[in-house]
Amino acid sequence: MVLSVVAALGLVLGGPAVAPAGAVSVCAGRPAKTVPFGTGELRVYKSRSYACALAVAKKSGPRRAMSVTIQARGGQPVTDSGRYTKQAGPVTVHALNRCVRATGKISGKSGSTGWILC
Repeated sequence: MVLSVVAALGLVLGGPAVAPAGAVSVCAGRPAKTVPFGTGELRVYKSRSYACALAVAKKSGPRRAMSVTIQARGGQPVTDSGRYTKQAGPVTVHALNRCVRATGKISGKSGSTGWILC
């Protein structure tokens, strides 16, 4: 009886905090734009003061070149690039009352938004 209570308590305490192994990290805020391209998609999110971007591969697999860049108008671009299996990013910029643009690139194919959220 005590063992089953301890096991149930462990499930209750540990259950929600455990993320699935294949879970993709996401940005805070609401989805603002998704741009599909040949090898994946660029996802842009907007919260009140910030904009965030991810480049997510269609299929996870061996490490390959990926990058994601986001820039607020008048600011410096923020980039995450490297050899990843599933995604590049998230990258975040302060974007209160400013337009942003984002670009994602995976294995030589890319997608971009142009200026959005103006």
